[in-house]
Amino acid sequence: VALEGIGSGHVPSCALELAAVDGRVDEMIAVLKKSLPDTRARNGCEFVTVHQDQANPNQVVLIERWATREDDDAYRAWRAGEGAIEEMAGLVAAAPVIRYFDDVDA
Repeated sequence: VALEGIGSGHVPSCALELAAVDGRVDEMIAVLKKSLPDTRARNGCEFVTVHQDQANPNQVVLIERWATREDDDAYRAWRAGEGAIEEMAGLVAAAPVIRYFDDVDA
């Protein structure tokens, strides 16, 4: 099975791992639901999906794909500045972890 996007210059897939403060994951997900339309509307955003860990429900992972790394970088800069989500401040237990993955044809 060929994977769409391999070799076509796409930015690697990005996983953003968030740890919610104990007992506040539902609030965190609600804030994400409210703010992700802005993310999805950003230039170059191809998709963002949200996933909750079955074994540790306080762990949430966003899987993202951007048209270019520059689009991803511009988005991260925007979120760090004027696009910051202030409501997340009391909901996140630790610094987010961002990981980039390359597609492989296997």
